[in-house]
Amino acid sequence: MIEKIIQKRLNRWLLSILSGILLTVSFPETGSLTPLSFLAWIPILMVESWFHTKRQAFSLFWQAYLTFFIYNVGTTWWIYHADPDGAYMAFFANSLLMAIAFLIYHLLKRKLGTKWNGPILICVWLSFEFLHFHWELSWPWLTLGNVFAPRASWVQWYSITGVLGGSLWILVMNLLCYKLFTQPKNLLKNTYFITALIILLLPLSFSWILYFSKSTEGTPYNVAVIQPNLDPYGEKFVLENDAQLKDLLEQADKAVIKETQLVIAPETALYPTSKIYERGLRKEVFFHMINEHRAKWANAGLLIGASTFQVFEHKNSSASKFIAPMNAYVEDYNSSVLFDNTPNPKIIHKSKLVLGVEKIPFISMFPFLEDLALDMGGGSGTLGTETEPKIFEKNRVKFSPVVCYESVYGGFMAKQAKNGSQFLAIITNDGWWKDTPGYKQHFQFARLRAIENNKYVVRSANTGTSGIISNRGDVLKTTKWWVKDQFNYTIQLNSKQTLYQVLGDFIGYFALVGLGMFFLLRIIRIFQRNPR
Repeated sequence: MIEKIIQKRLNRWLLSILSGILLTVSFPETGSLTPLSFLAWIPILMVESWFHTKRQAFSLFWQAYLTFFIYNVGTTWWIYHADPDGAYMAFFANSLLMAIAFLIYHLLKRKLGTKWNGPILICVWLSFEFLHFHWELSWPWLTLGNVFAPRASWVQWYSITGVLGGSLWILVMNLLCYKLFTQPKNLLKNTYFITALIILLLPLSFSWILYFSKSTEGTPYNVAVIQPNLDPYGEKFVLENDAQLKDLLEQADKAVIKETQLVIAPETALYPTSKIYERGLRKEVFFHMINEHRAKWANAGLLIGASTFQVFEHKNSSASKFIAPMNAYVEDYNSSVLFDNTPNPKIIHKSKLVLGVEKIPFISMFPFLEDLALDMGGGSGTLGTETEPKIFEKNRVKFSPVVCYESVYGGFMAKQAKNGSQFLAIITNDGWWKDTPGYKQHFQFARLRAIENNKYVVRSANTGTSGIISNRGDVLKTTKWWVKDQFNYTIQLNSKQTLYQVLGDFIGYFALVGLGMFFLLRIIRIFQRNPR
């Protein structure tokens, strides 16, 4: 039956389309039909099985490309609102990378034999996802494990494995269900059915045990969250800086109570139309405005985003630009700024930059690419970053400042939190994507970061969704889209480390080792067939 279906060329194309649709509707906010992620790969695996004995890898590539193109466009079409050219680049390039990874799996399987089918797919895909967190063209938004963001109670073990554990679960389930679908037998006697049932229920059961046994109590800590709701295509980068800051501080006045320890405002909310010289912060008018209001707040701190810059005599990094009139190098940053009781505000620079907006890939090799940068208000061109993950400390309370896109990087945030963070503070400006799945997905991913680090998440967005997430990934408080709002909330601090913070993305490293072994095995077989 299956063989007859895949014999027809049209059917193979339809199966490729079906996989793309299933991947899309299983993803958060573009369907959120999470269980379908355990079946989404079956159609494209059926297509690949037909090509196993054929020398038509190029044809398979295009059918895989169609699957992943549908997946990319179907889940991230909203990027178009921020920049059409950038959206097209993301759709075509990321689909290409996924199709290449799938083709590598096919070629290795064809050369090494079908008995290695599962291990090869797992090693290739997890290696791809792991590397996609770390290289110049990094875009890990569509990591398979992100599918479980709306189902926090299913993946409490992310505190051990991170998001790649979810990707592994999806791949194993798809491989088992594929076998079950292509080799139907009496279910109760079918080894694949029994194994699939165990692989499905064991992680779920373990997660539910962790979920219901995990304490959400800790040291009470009151925060005030501000959502200014300024249109990033108009008001935010047009209105006068002083007027915007005055309005924001008045919002904070309404939210702060006597127990409030920290006010949190969004990314680039401080003087958004200006770049601020870091060594001259104390001389700025806003420094005194902020301290006047902080005096009303019983000296609660203020965490706020800003575009900042530093000046260097010599080139500091590939992000440094030589300014001839100054005879010096200037480096721009997308920064988190903490105003507290210390003489000078503390600054930490964003380290995970948005491709094409804050970072031009391979700029050190091809400097002329800098001219292609898009300007989206958080600084444009290649920005500077920190050399290592850093955290803030205020009155002996430590927390991780996370700017926008950094919250997609679980491994980075785990390294950051490992420095002693007691909660995670995400500041972002999600209005670029308008009222689409984009800002909703971004908020959902923060739930996974809460689980991985066993920490409360406080999220301040310019608009979109500001809110509070517990250390179990439960959403405790949210604001509405396109509404000016502010609130205070008492979160619970804890300093406990998770295994994921200690081990990092160990699954990714194991996958790379496994992939290397398969390549080595392939090379050995080539030499065995062609002895000198």
